Amino acid sequence: MARLLHNMGYEVFGSSRDAFAARRDGLAAVGVTAHVQLLSMAPNDFRSVLQTVNRVEPDEIYNLAGQSSVGLSFDQPVETIESISLGTLNLLEAIRFVERPIRFYNAGSSECFGDTGATPASEITPFRPRSPYAVAKACAHNLVANYRDAYAMHASTGILFNHESPLRPERFVTQKIVRAAARIAAGSDEVLKLGNLDIHRDWGWAPEYVEAMWLMLQQDQPRDFVIATGRTIALKDFVATAFSHYGLNWQTHVQHDPSLVRPTDIRSGAADPGAALRHLGWQAYVSAEEVVARMCDAVSDIVSAGGASEHQSQ
Repeated sequence: MARLLHNMGYEVFGSSRDAFAARRDGLAAVGVTAHVQLLSMAPNDFRSVLQTVNRVEPDEIYNLAGQSSVGLSFDQPVETIESISLGTLNLLEAIRFVERPIRFYNAGSSECFGDTGATPASEITPFRPRSPYAVAKACAHNLVANYRDAYAMHASTGILFNHESPLRPERFVTQKIVRAAARIAAGSDEVLKLGNLDIHRDWGWAPEYVEAMWLMLQQDQPRDFVIATGRTIALKDFVATAFSHYGLNWQTHVQHDPSLVRPTDIRSGAADPGAALRHLGWQAYVSAEEVVARMCDAVSDIVSAGGASEHQSQ
């Protein structure tokens, strides 16, 4: 997102709870470290949020903050609810308080739908959240809709299905898979342990998805959109594609670990992104298989250089 905005001529600000101590690896990876001004801001502290909004006087705000791991949300439900729901509320309140025509984007999540089964979820599909993370995202989604209606704000939520890139940390299962496959191909004798391999997800390419976020704030009228590829594959197919990229048979190197199965896992997440094509002119072009290939290519360079890896659970 920072690279997209910078390339479009924006003056870009980013926030962290402690800007001086914040890691800038992601910014460096996309070549915009020198072009993003980092500020300290605590999203769950209204005074901090209001001061930052007053200082920057932004035209657009992209709310991408908050605890972002579904699995971790079961271990840290309070922090998850506060960072996502309260953080979104404070931003909305700050916009209302300063009375400037700020356009607001909120990062929603397909997790709010719960298990879609075979029926692709659209903007009118009811929410059935099945994790603290999804509950928090559903609350934030409804807050945005409420402020949009009550105060005529240009505020929209992108209900994004899974979007991947090499910037993912290894605590996310996709990066965990890709990095393990790369290490094994490089000679490691480790075994990759995963939870439920039969889940189905719609995996897309994150750089395409940030274009959809930007397009949402360029519309005359705000509204929410499902952002996805419209195609769902099984996690075991993601695994097979990653290991095949290195000439490996995944079944030789992967074990099922029941301890990694979440308390309430979603079996299938299917999407209908038709509204984004009709109203934004946006659609995803990068397939899940190409997403895997691009992540493998990026990670191979890291593993070859002896880069450190996080060994975290799914």
